[in-house]
Amino acid sequence: MERMSNSAPSSKLPRWVTSFGPQIIASLILGLILGLVAKYTGSTAEAPNALGETLSIIGSSYVSLLRAAVIPLIFFAVVASIANLSKVTNAARLAWQTLLWFAITALISVTIGMVLGLVFQPGANTGQDMPAEYSGRTGDWLAFLTGLIPENFLGLAANTKVVEGAASTSISFNVLQILVIAIAVGIAALKVGKAAEPFLNFSASILAIIQKVLWWIIRIAPIGTVGLIGNAVATYGWDTIGALGKFTVAIYVGLALVLFALYPVLVRAHGLSVKQYFSGVWPAVQLAFVSRSSIGTLPLTQRVTERNLGVPSGYASFAVPLGATTKMDGCAAIYPAISAIFVAQFFNIDLSLTDYLLIAMVSVLGSAATAGTTGAIVMLTLTLSTLGLPLAGVGLLLAVDPILDMGRTAVNVAGQALIPTIVAKREGILDLDLYNADRNGNPFAQEEAEESQILESSKA
Repeated sequence: MERMSNSAPSSKLPRWVTSFGPQIIASLILGLILGLVAKYTGSTAEAPNALGETLSIIGSSYVSLLRAAVIPLIFFAVVASIANLSKVTNAARLAWQTLLWFAITALISVTIGMVLGLVFQPGANTGQDMPAEYSGRTGDWLAFLTGLIPENFLGLAANTKVVEGAASTSISFNVLQILVIAIAVGIAALKVGKAAEPFLNFSASILAIIQKVLWWIIRIAPIGTVGLIGNAVATYGWDTIGALGKFTVAIYVGLALVLFALYPVLVRAHGLSVKQYFSGVWPAVQLAFVSRSSIGTLPLTQRVTERNLGVPSGYASFAVPLGATTKMDGCAAIYPAISAIFVAQFFNIDLSLTDYLLIAMVSVLGSAATAGTTGAIVMLTLTLSTLGLPLAGVGLLLAVDPILDMGRTAVNVAGQALIPTIVAKREGILDLDLYNADRNGNPFAQEEAEESQILESSKA
């Protein structure tokens, strides 16, 4: 018996086999193979064979799981973020400065994304037609502004279609209206004060539960990836593979420009050391790249912001959690900008100057709808809906989303630590001695044991 127990650990699979990254890569390869097999055995979009139908069901089911959690996630994440304002004493100016710099960096980032989309042309020359269910462009300034006005408390809309004499009704949510409702409820709860504390505690609990469920959904992403990439290849063939590869390169070029060009410029413009910023924030950036979750990285992000970058604890405890749900230069700026251009090019739809302005507006205003784990999905849906582009693009781009999410999350977290640092410096409350301290290659000065504990709790 003792010999058996001693040999048991050796029978376990290697850690790299059970790690999320290798699973995603294996899923992409498997989905690619199965998609090609389905296509060359006669599967088409109109008449899929058994394999094509299976891939389609797996992919669409995974997207449905994600969409089911989007609405409650948006509502409670925004309410919780606004509620965090009550934790900062006399912080009106700090809160305003924080939100202003969130918007400034988002606007610059989305501009970078749109320029790269036009330069790379990731979805061009695929020869694809518009989806049959696509009824034409509906995105314009009037639709955007009227879409902000809630028609009912839940932002519900019902659509009835008659096909061959049979009527079917579907229920949908207006994401922009949900966002407006959440902001109004959050501000009202903040104004009510103590009487609203039970509601805010309830909202925080619901948000934690939703995020846990979303994490479970994310953990089965390898299965969804097989179906999504397989169905995309079976439907569109080699054009999809090339277009998605070009799209991925464009996204990572944009992320690199924000992280290694825009952020250093902002750091230097405020008289701070770029080297100290990167060495200070890097532990959180590394964890974000692996975990793919701003919320999961939040404890470490807040610690590096306070202990490495010198931001006062009282301000950091407001700004960093707020940033974890609303400061997403990767998910809410670079990604939706290039994605919208990709979808329009892929389905041969022309975009006007108004459309590009709408992309910028949605990225700046809609970043509050992002939420730690699925911000990119929310922003992609929000952007495509506002522009009136085919939502079929969501399923197409989700096929490579896990690959993109690593880089996006790393940029998100770097920005979430950057803005509090900039604002603290501008307001004269940044601890410059701590910011410029020699870290001797350690994540935190004289805090190696504590840092290890934070890493473990973040992963859990």
